[in-house]
Amino acid sequence: MLDIGKFIRYERLDSTDPEGNLFELGSWTPKKALQLAAEEGITLTDEHWEVITSLRERYRKYGSAMNAQDLGRELEEEFSSEQGRRSLYELFPGGPVTQGCRIAGLPVPSGSVDTSFGSVR
Repeated sequence: MLDIGKFIRYERLDSTDPEGNLFELGSWTPKKALQLAAEEGITLTDEHWEVITSLRERYRKYGSAMNAQDLGRELEEEFSSEQGRRSLYELFPGGPVTQGCRIAGLPVPSGSVDTSFGSVR
């Protein structure tokens, strides 16, 4: 849940909001992704990078997803040959949309801020 007090207090001191999403899309680098993933207990593999690259490419082409559910379906379709949803949640236990977008340095679509959505934790 967004703590507006933290947001106001630390807005100028950090490059992320209280949920860990980057303020500036241009500040993302692969090195930053490694750091964000490590903070969430994830060691990025080639499979992680495929999802991250897909999310960033989709954002570059179409902008922010309308909602988390649609983006989740797109990811499942794209990665269906690798067991779809199951493999995505194994890669990103915090949710392929929520955690994947955060590590990819992208805005998290509406509907994914609810911690009960997109998480197996």
